[in-house]
Amino acid sequence: MKRKLVISDIHGCFKEFVNLLEKVEYNSLEDQLLIIGDYVDRGPHSKEVVERLISLRDGHGAIVLKGNHDQRLVDLVRDGSSSITEKFLAHGGKATVLSYLDCDYDENEVDAAMVKEAIAAINKHYRHHIEFLNSLPYYEEDCNHIYVHAGINPEYPDWKRQPTHDFLYLKEPFLSKPTVVGKTVIFGHTRTKDIHGVPDIWFGNGKIGIDGGCAFGMQLNALEIGIDGQYRSYNIGK
Repeated sequence: MKRKLVISDIHGCFKEFVNLLEKVEYNSLEDQLLIIGDYVDRGPHSKEVVERLISLRDGHGAIVLKGNHDQRLVDLVRDGSSSITEKFLAHGGKATVLSYLDCDYDENEVDAAMVKEAIAAINKHYRHHIEFLNSLPYYEEDCNHIYVHAGINPEYPDWKRQPTHDFLYLKEPFLSKPTVVGKTVIFGHTRTKDIHGVPDIWFGNGKIGIDGGCAFGMQLNALEIGIDGQYRSYNIGK
């Protein structure tokens, strides 16, 4: 039995991520770390976050799941079409461009040409980041919990057969309707402030939301599942 620590939606907030791991006294020999999606965009240090996650997974046994922003970066580098570039820039991607170019420009200066420069830099120096993000699973489960970035669609009796898009993007009907699974679903993606008015972890009926909105100036949350099965909350504010 290991203590489990669950974190989501780091979004380039590298300093807060490191500080949160210190606050919970993470020890890979005694703890199971699960990180459930959205590592890039919005915050200033996407590159550093991804590099650390690779180390945590490969060297310390962390479980790392895929989020919608992570998939979008993969799509951008592999495709680079104007439609993907437009979505990428509109949803926090400018910060990721600056991170991979090691630029201190204002985000308002990021344009399509700089996106192409970032793609070239990633292909030259950080291709392993894209391979890592692309390889990530959509969910994890144990005896009592399902871990997923966005949610489980109650319209699918066999939740593992829901569309891939739902694992990454789903909000409704997951948030408002009861689940059809016998386990508690732990998820990110939707800021908890949008669920219950504050950025603290939300404990619902069969659901636990942990996205504290760090990249939006709020906080990065960690959910501890103790070996006694009890939940404890930790956070690092901006």
